[in-house]
Amino acid sequence: MSVPTTVREIRLAARPKGWPTEETFELAEAPLVVEPGHIVVRNQFMSVDPYMRGRMNDAKSYSAPFEVGKVMEGGAIGEVVQSDAEGFAVGDTVLHFKGWRDYAVLHPKQGVKVDAKAAPISTYLGVLGMPGLTAYAGLLRSGEFKEGDTVFVSGAAGAVGQVVGQLAKLKGAKRVIGSAGSPEKVQYLIDELGFDAAFNYKDGSVTEQLATAAPDGIELYFDNVGGDHLEAALNSLNEHGHVAVCGMISGYNSTEATPAPRNLAQVIAKRLTIRGLLVGDHYDLQPEFVAEVAPLVAGGKLRYTETVVEGLENAPQAFIGMMRGENTGKMLVKI
Repeated sequence: MSVPTTVREIRLAARPKGWPTEETFELAEAPLVVEPGHIVVRNQFMSVDPYMRGRMNDAKSYSAPFEVGKVMEGGAIGEVVQSDAEGFAVGDTVLHFKGWRDYAVLHPKQGVKVDAKAAPISTYLGVLGMPGLTAYAGLLRSGEFKEGDTVFVSGAAGAVGQVVGQLAKLKGAKRVIGSAGSPEKVQYLIDELGFDAAFNYKDGSVTEQLATAAPDGIELYFDNVGGDHLEAALNSLNEHGHVAVCGMISGYNSTEATPAPRNLAQVIAKRLTIRGLLVGDHYDLQPEFVAEVAPLVAGGKLRYTETVVEGLENAPQAFIGMMRGENTGKMLVKI
């Protein structure tokens, strides 16, 4: 396959105030410059993820902000079309972090070869990739899950949540409860993924709906949402319960400071453990995670769904849609 002289890429056009819009992004072309010792990958799928919203702000965080006028980045997977690096051959499938473009030039240390025959390549960005590892580490290490726990997962129909709930069931949870934002997602959690109960947070008080779904309380809350979900979980957690805080997507686009849960004193009374979760702290678990979860996926014991948007030019709409909860499972862009 011939290598083009230019690359199409999505750049951050302006820092959003509140919700991103299509004007936040810019589709542009740039010269494809290949340095000696590098490989060229034709990207086939790229990932859009909630954490990217934080990188659009000019604020100090655990990851550097995107630069206005520069190409964005994120997880991607594709095929090597040119190689000047030992260990990489044309036709290899490579997982890397230079998404938001149709061709990526990589130093060998920036990419990891994966087996395209072992699983659909898109799964390396989802259930067998960073979201899956996040779920695994968050449940077992950050959340200190124990057999017999009752587990509540917010944003349960998303890329991370769908794995958390199923892993908890497979590992002996007494009861797994999920929240989602539509009746269809609620049915998906129960009928397809085997959750014991689920509710639509738009139907009423999250505190009341969780109390109904978990009359005996919960031992572990996996938080993807924050806000009223965290407040509800603090009410339902039993003594010495755990909270793994993966994300707080309900506040990512707020233009004013979001109020903290009004019941934080529960942390004292119940002697709760609340622990933040960054997947980058847990890559030591990756071999164990893949060894355990890949066979479950291959055998149909751990199910997953992907929402795929076609075309690099539609990546901004895919990102905005993911932030609004329009996806079930992992949101991907097929380039």
